Amino acid sequence: MEEISLKECQAESSVEQSYQFEYNSTLIIRKTLMSEINLEQIKENVRNILRELPPGVELVAAAKQQTPEKILAAIEGGIKIVGENYVQEAAAAFQVIGRKVQWSFIGHLQKNKVKKAVEIFDIIETVDSVELAEEINKRCAAVSRIMPVLIEVNSGREPQKFGVFPEKVEELARAIVALPHLKLRGLMTMGPLEGDPEEARPYFRLTRELFKELKKLNLPGAEINILSMGMSSSYRVAVEEGATRVRIGTLIFGSRI
Repeated sequence: MEEISLKECQAESSVEQSYQFEYNSTLIIRKTLMSEINLEQIKENVRNILRELPPGVELVAAAKQQTPEKILAAIEGGIKIVGENYVQEAAAAFQVIGRKVQWSFIGHLQKNKVKKAVEIFDIIETVDSVELAEEINKRCAAVSRIMPVLIEVNSGREPQKFGVFPEKVEELARAIVALPHLKLRGLMTMGPLEGDPEEARPYFRLTRELFKELKKLNLPGAEINILSMGMSSSYRVAVEEGATRVRIGTLIFGSRI
């Protein structure tokens, strides 16, 4: 076997280290460029959606599992409302972003998370029980604030989803307006998460009719003007059916990995 000198080994090692350095540097540059492209794409995605939406329809950036950097890019693109599903994620993003935008809670809110939620959010879109409403009211009273809320409607009566069934909306609405630290602003529904967007139309239409009936009740202290319906796959149908607010994540930030 041919012997290899120490100098040859050191030379080969130096070449390998140089190659590894160049390889790692290339990866870093590529990742940086990809990050910049992604952030610019997020801004452009927001601008495109905003151009498409008719006047009077608000765009909520559904920022589940998104970094503050990406959320800030969406804000630069024109986002005024950020929607979060989890209080802990929202708290981390809020530390970076603060009050540059309005914060909307759009996930299922557990009672033990309400205290923190009322410190961060400007509106809670997913009230679906008297117990939750009472807890929000109690926590808001402790900090002397009034929380705007929406009632989440399970318009498709899907057992795996949260929200009240349509026939229970008025009952919950009357309970909410009796709580001094809540302000009822309207309704929210999800509709089917997958499939043809047209399949969501009947559920959006039903929720719109409930929204109209809720307005007619003229409940004391309520201001019924937000109908939150539609996500990335279904927002166009939701707007056609009267949505005043759409919650879009994938079309802004891309698919979550």
